[in-house]
Amino acid sequence: MPVVRWELDQPYREPTPLEKNRAVVEWLEYQLRQARQRVRQLEAQEAEEQGRRQQAYAGRRWKLQPERPDAAALLHRGDCATYPVVGGYVDRDDALIALEMPEAEPCRVCRPENGLTHR
Repeated sequence: MPVVRWELDQPYREPTPLEKNRAVVEWLEYQLRQARQRVRQLEAQEAEEQGRRQQAYAGRRWKLQPERPDAAALLHRGDCATYPVVGGYVDRDDALIALEMPEAEPCRVCRPENGLTHR
């Protein structure tokens, strides 16, 4: 195998202060880009985790859709997408009371009574 020798056109010279500082700036800009990218990744992870926590919290709660002139009040699971949270969630005891009322019915989509009867 042949030996390769690198010959330089010019002898080595020390970089000037300007060249050194430009190299430092370039390196710091690279580091800043990397840090910003990592922050964006961590923010996305945090938002995703927050969404999971909110979904889990909603799944353990119920919400009551008010009675309308043409329909009874509806009890929904907290994570039911057919009715957005307007007035907040109700706890298990309030949901059980709502189901016992003649003017309230369980949602036929999310079937909140399933989560109420099993502990």
